[in-house]
Amino acid sequence: MPSEIASLTLLLFVPGDRADRFAKAAAAGPDAVIVDLEDAVAPEAKRPARAALAEGLSTMPAGIPVLLRINAAGTQWHEADLAAAAHLPLAAVLLPKAENADDLRRVADRCGCPVIALVETAAGLHRAVEIAGASARLAFGSIDFAADLAMGHTRQSLLAARSALVMVARLAGQPAPIDGVTTAIHDAALIADDCAHSVELGFSGKLLIHPAQIAPARRGFAPTQAEIDWAARVLAATTDGAATRVDGAMVDAPVIRRAGQIMARRTAPAERSDACP
Repeated sequence: MPSEIASLTLLLFVPGDRADRFAKAAAAGPDAVIVDLEDAVAPEAKRPARAALAEGLSTMPAGIPVLLRINAAGTQWHEADLAAAAHLPLAAVLLPKAENADDLRRVADRCGCPVIALVETAAGLHRAVEIAGASARLAFGSIDFAADLAMGHTRQSLLAARSALVMVARLAGQPAPIDGVTTAIHDAALIADDCAHSVELGFSGKLLIHPAQIAPARRGFAPTQAEIDWAARVLAATTDGAATRVDGAMVDAPVIRRAGQIMARRTAPAERSDACP
């Protein structure tokens, strides 16, 4: 199961109280659907949404991973969410406001599935090392993080936090983390550029809030044709692994590794391109 979580690139949220949208979200072509019981569901709607989850998930097509974002530890809805999650066919649980390892281990034990830690507070980032050690993967709740620190939700302001999460995930032996949402729904150029920025920093996934974001997000995670051509030349010139020159520049082991990473990004999105709208 953790290997399945590691390969997810585009994860699409769907409100937990809109079971009529579950199958539509899956059909839109994400790598996974996150049924959201937290921010997308009003307090008075959380109980009926939770009660209807099993029936709603039964409408989902086979083969697409389903994750559940529960309410944060310490909230009045958390324990009931855990009890419901334990009886659902989930690939993982997404824990918001992740701030300590004990909460993550308890959620994994109660739900019987991997837990993705959504880091979205200063305390969560401060404890990111222990959080990574107790979770299957990290995700960045960039909007909540910016609000917690009273900072702008910009690339510049969030650079240090994003870089720290990528470093922590690597040190923990985790797959690269999942980046936060882009709030623009129909600005395809911005969505693609945000995803390219995520890749540049070392992220390998993105949280999405609308099906219209899927196609541009795929483009943003895919390498450019120039990158593919360069990687192909590097790999063709270094079949024996020895240092050489390509395009007038030295190519050695780390450069060859980088070329391989680019080619891997080329093939991964292509496997799902037919499902994109």
